[in-house]
Amino acid sequence: MAESITRRSALGTLGVVGVTLAAGALGTPATARAQASPQALGLQETVQDGLKRVFGGRPMKDGSALIKLEIPPIAENGAVVPVNVEVNAPMTPASYVKTIWIVADKNRIPIVARATLTPDAGQAFVGTHIRLGETTDVRAVVEQSDGTLLTAKREVKVTVGGCGG
Repeated sequence: MAESITRRSALGTLGVVGVTLAAGALGTPATARAQASPQALGLQETVQDGLKRVFGGRPMKDGSALIKLEIPPIAENGAVVPVNVEVNAPMTPASYVKTIWIVADKNRIPIVARATLTPDAGQAFVGTHIRLGETTDVRAVVEQSDGTLLTAKREVKVTVGGCGG
């Protein structure tokens, strides 16, 4: 008389086969390696290092005549600081604002926001809220379609929710 296979014995056999296959397929586990970036290691990145990482050595021009950076001079709560960046530049296929970055100089990770635009946007404008840990300069860095970098900055004093004042 043939032995009947129960559901329990079938599942047990499949489980053993699965574990055996997984162990053989995985082989020796790979060595874990830390990423090289300061953010991945939880270290503070200086604003110079952050700008160099994103823009290389490309020069930045004073863009305060074209960039309207709206941010309160005193932030009562550093956890939610409103920022608006508007660029008075054409938004045509031949010449447009390609990217707007918002940078907080003394934040652990200084590059806090990036917005990519196309000529279809019609207007170069970005509005958001950022977090500031302490009193710092906040910059808007604008990249135009031809690669030109423009920048404008304002100091913001943080009174609550930050480390300084």
